[in-house]
Amino acid sequence: MQSVWEHRVQYNLSESGVHPLKINELVSKNELDEIMNAGLGYLQTNGTLELREAVCRMYPGSNPENVLVTTGSAEANYLLVWSHINPGDEVLFMLPNYMQIWGLLKGFGADVKGFYLKEELSWDPDPDELRKLFTEKTKIIIVTNPNNPTGARLSENAMNTIIECAGKSGAWIFSDEVYQGAELDGQITTSFWGKYEKAVITAGLSKAYGLPGLRAGWIVGPKELIQRTWAYHDYTTISLSVVSDRLARIVLLPDKRKKILERTRTHIRENYAIFQSWLERQNGHFACIPPDAGAIAFPRYDFDMNSTELIENIRKEKSVLIVPGDHFEMDRYIRFGLGGAKEELSPALQRIEEYLRGHFKY
Repeated sequence: MQSVWEHRVQYNLSESGVHPLKINELVSKNELDEIMNAGLGYLQTNGTLELREAVCRMYPGSNPENVLVTTGSAEANYLLVWSHINPGDEVLFMLPNYMQIWGLLKGFGADVKGFYLKEELSWDPDPDELRKLFTEKTKIIIVTNPNNPTGARLSENAMNTIIECAGKSGAWIFSDEVYQGAELDGQITTSFWGKYEKAVITAGLSKAYGLPGLRAGWIVGPKELIQRTWAYHDYTTISLSVVSDRLARIVLLPDKRKKILERTRTHIRENYAIFQSWLERQNGHFACIPPDAGAIAFPRYDFDMNSTELIENIRKEKSVLIVPGDHFEMDRYIRFGLGGAKEELSPALQRIEEYLRGHFKY
């Protein structure tokens, strides 16, 4: 749905990242000249040493052999599933969630068990439910932290429960941490890296950095897993582009990275304040736990209408695109993307309100 409509509506609130940076906001003239003089050949297929070293700076105790550079975090997730799932493998998968991995697991024949984040627990999982779902056959536990679509961070207790369960059978933990760095309070979300020996991290520059067009992502994990997954990577995109590699290395310079993430957090805070004011005008029809991170919010609504039907009506009548909760296996919720241009958010929300008030008469 997003692929079909996101560039065909007047206002797109379906995106989960922040308003993208431009190349001239990232590089100096000297850096641009260097890029312009680069040869457009293949790079080292697991990522240039310089870029892998830059990634390592974010994961204490790692070294370049623990890193595989990928064409976005979507490829990182795909490679992990492709290289580690066989038909019948038991996998525990966090819900609600970005559903790429859910679909891949089903496609590769895994036995997928969903464990839900609970709104009444501030979008934390129920530890007892998680322990009941886990069995000695569980091969992988998959989480997104911070979460998409709720924007919630796992509590320390939840992380410890996940690690406790995985440790019983030596299961892997695959943690998609692409929203790390986009925390509204400025406190970096705790990574699973370094907390469990079989933890594997995927991330990239699309969400917290506002650079989805670079298509720069990575996997961080034990050396043996990285070696195995690298072989699969050589049969997909082979390597990052020369231009993306050079720009990614610039973005991950410590001072540059700090400024970019500060820009992201400021943008999210300002836009969330606009959204919160909008929610308060909706006569109690929405309930929303404020997100910890990411340019997203996931309110529940009380209108008697399926979420996909509701979103389709708003798109057709008001040319605004948002994401229905049933796309995340949770009907009667909506994911609002709040990372777009500030001057477009209020008019987009106004159009949604016009539809809701006109149809539901409040």
